[in-house]
Amino acid sequence: MAAVLPPAKRQKVYNGVPEPPQDPPKPSPNVIVQFVNEDDGAPIAPAVNLPANVARESLEVLVNQLRTKDDDEHVPFAFHVALPADASRGGAPTRIVISKSIEADVLGHPSLAFSEEDILVVRCAPQSVFKVRPATRCSSTLSGHSSPILCASFSPTGALLATGSGDTHVRLWDLNTEMPSHTLVGHTGWVLCVEWDPLERKLASGGHDGQVRLWDPTTGKPIGEAMKGHTKWVTSLAWEPLHLNPSAPRLASSSKDGTVRVWSSLTRKLEYTLGGHTASVNVVKWGGGGKGGRGVLYTASSDRTVRVWDPHGGKQLTVLKDHAHWVTTLALNTDFVLRTGPFDHTGRRPASNEEARDLALKRYEGLVNRTPELLISGSDDHTLFLWSLFPSSSASAGGGGKLKPVTRLTGHQRQVSHVAFSPDGRWAASAGWDSAIRLWDCSGSEGTISRLSFADISRCLLTTSSLRKFREICCHPQRPCWSSVSAYMECRFPHGSKCQ
Repeated sequence: MAAVLPPAKRQKVYNGVPEPPQDPPKPSPNVIVQFVNEDDGAPIAPAVNLPANVARESLEVLVNQLRTKDDDEHVPFAFHVALPADASRGGAPTRIVISKSIEADVLGHPSLAFSEEDILVVRCAPQSVFKVRPATRCSSTLSGHSSPILCASFSPTGALLATGSGDTHVRLWDLNTEMPSHTLVGHTGWVLCVEWDPLERKLASGGHDGQVRLWDPTTGKPIGEAMKGHTKWVTSLAWEPLHLNPSAPRLASSSKDGTVRVWSSLTRKLEYTLGGHTASVNVVKWGGGGKGGRGVLYTASSDRTVRVWDPHGGKQLTVLKDHAHWVTTLALNTDFVLRTGPFDHTGRRPASNEEARDLALKRYEGLVNRTPELLISGSDDHTLFLWSLFPSSSASAGGGGKLKPVTRLTGHQRQVSHVAFSPDGRWAASAGWDSAIRLWDCSGSEGTISRLSFADISRCLLTTSSLRKFREICCHPQRPCWSSVSAYMECRFPHGSKCQ
């Protein structure tokens, strides 16, 4: 039987009235645009004369042609224009994001701060090359713990996940098969923190029993006996950066007993104890900057101070006393590159410790050459402080002198529970007991927010809330996916959040 074609679409009629003439297109003015790099403000190319109605996508193509060679790959960009100081109001955005065109977004802005006679300085920010599918459902649920899960951490390559639980066990999960790998038995109390060394050769765990243990993730066996010394539970762990010590990185542990202990990972012996705090030490961070770029230890305590230490001997460099209540969280803008060491999205594995050190140092310097190592501290006084203690590799904090913060970040109405930098160090996000998440440019959710984490592409922020009883959330170091652990004794992965 022959196919029957549908009838032709009936032409629009005007009931005998002639069709009204269409309005001629409105002429668009030409503007002079200077494209500059967002990081340092350096011009990408000489100023160009463009029609103001050029679409944002066409601006992206133009910038790629101006800044790259023919054999370089296309890089997506975001564009914005900074508002003059006299045009921005208190609490209002200080930049105009170009989402459609310069004519629609900049010349048509309600502030009327720009005209077609101005030279428009357009700042260009390179974006991630990933395309992320939305997470629509859970990929898998990793069950095995018999008590609530208290901590979780992806390995630097993203091949393994470690979880610590109230059942005194640490479990390793193979993320390629999403199956359990090993169960690490040794702690006699709740496992409160787990941390991978940057080469994924060792896993450290700290517990309510006051012990710090090292594990071999390939066999699931403990490396020697437990490292004992803390008289109360362990609150945080931090490994020495790989580019400072590739062969035998040291491990720092903080405790409720008010001390920080630095251990040798080879001998599992105590090297020294930092005992300046007068209350519980809640967080320890091991930065890659410091005097001469030799590293630095940051500790935050319930005695309302943040202390800075020289890791070579444990000498105290300075005490930061600006907070008015317990300091409960710290974050470095270099956290991501220090945690993942030589590993990136290419999946390349270094062949030696020297190659690993060179790769890790290259990644670290690539970030700090743009901006110095920054520290954010969050407190129960509802505020955060941004610090730049070592503005260059040759600068030092001085011996015990008090340094002023770069700025005080206010807005939370209750205690700040967590803060995290994006992997590129451009943004910071803070979460508080006021059920608010705040994003901060460093260049609401219901229920009490307890943890937050950025995906490695710096374009996805993850949060958890007490309404679903999530206790921890961590992001995969190489792929834009994450894992959440909860009081329901299981670990969940979202489905669909993968690169395409």
